[in-house]
Amino acid sequence: MARTDETKTTKQTACASGAGQTDTAAGLSDPRPAFAALHGHSPEDLFADLPTPCYILDERQLLRNGELLASVSRRTGCKILLAQKAFSNYDFYLLLAPYLAGTEASGLFEARLGAEKMPGREVHVFCAAYRPDQFGELLRFADHIVFNSLHQLRQFGPKAKQAGKSLGLRINPECSTQEGHAIYDPCAPGSRLGVTRCQWDCEITDDLRKLLDGLHFHTLCEQDADALEVTLQAVEKKFGDILPDMKWLNFGGGHHITRPGYHIEKLEQCIRRASRQWGVTVYLEPGEACALNAGFLAARVLDVVRNGSVQTAILDASAACHMPDVIEMPYTPPLFGAQDSQPFTYRLAGPTCLAGDVIGDYSFPRELKPGDLLLFGDMAIYTTCKNNTFNGMPLPDIWRRCADGRLVRLTSFGYADFRERLGSKAESIISCNN
Repeated sequence: MARTDETKTTKQTACASGAGQTDTAAGLSDPRPAFAALHGHSPEDLFADLPTPCYILDERQLLRNGELLASVSRRTGCKILLAQKAFSNYDFYLLLAPYLAGTEASGLFEARLGAEKMPGREVHVFCAAYRPDQFGELLRFADHIVFNSLHQLRQFGPKAKQAGKSLGLRINPECSTQEGHAIYDPCAPGSRLGVTRCQWDCEITDDLRKLLDGLHFHTLCEQDADALEVTLQAVEKKFGDILPDMKWLNFGGGHHITRPGYHIEKLEQCIRRASRQWGVTVYLEPGEACALNAGFLAARVLDVVRNGSVQTAILDASAACHMPDVIEMPYTPPLFGAQDSQPFTYRLAGPTCLAGDVIGDYSFPRELKPGDLLLFGDMAIYTTCKNNTFNGMPLPDIWRRCADGRLVRLTSFGYADFRERLGSKAESIISCNN
């Protein structure tokens, strides 16, 4: 699940030194150092020569996240997977592989990517509904396959079992811990995700039950372990009688494990409890926790316009194209150098024709002018895997900031990348006669 504003303030800002923010929406101090990886340097010091807009992915922060996740695995015996829906920059998969059990996919292409780019590790896949024309190929790459309904288990399970795969069923414990975000809540009334106990009782058969090796639930989004504890109690109440027959239980994603202040001890208590009580191997599949605070989006001011009391700085980066979660979720990302209660307030917006292409309102100690470099934080997740070319916007380059400080361009994009998403790759247009 992508991020929501459940744990993000409507105006997250960070001081120029890269200090933490205050999460007023949750009523908690959010000490995550969105710009700590800069080690006291300014964006101009480090990134002035990079073409903008561009993403910068920080190797050292990814390693720190991986080490923390691996420590949880060592202490509890759980297995942690990278959810590729949040972070699928495969140049870093081998870097993360020593800390993880494998990857989690949402369909064929992600499953193949995980198998190819993190070889020798497990590949888990969950999809709300599998396509008959792709399922045979999916079996080439996936080790664990989780179904969303008993109908799909009935349709594809025997073939997958014959292929030697470990099969699971996503369950819905009907326990919402995300008040006010029903559209993003897998446990909201009418949710299409997961089998309720009522559905299980009405549709399960002995043959279907024999196909299953595990159960899977995913109910959290950027939440602490207290929400997991509540959810696990609901899982026990609804499905506790079934779990002793299972080999594994997948806690899904949404665990903000690498955020400073996260209650790791409580998470580990939940893992040990499930392992002891039901004799299962516990899986976690965070995406965001793997790459939290491990990336930036650098942009420059193109123009500043005024309408009444509102000054808008138009950037070469677009919320709609380059950080779509800002609009879809919505939330306001941390920005280096912006501070509350400063004399110069600007609305930062993208260059597209979409009136709502707005990143947020930020205050600065000085006036913005064309050419100024701005750096947004926590941009490794739900950005490169979700961006688009609406309005013909070019996709930003992706750079790797190595552990030794070197900057290496991983990829760049141009007109051909925009054009070839939309039609023939041929240079000439072939006329069709009726």
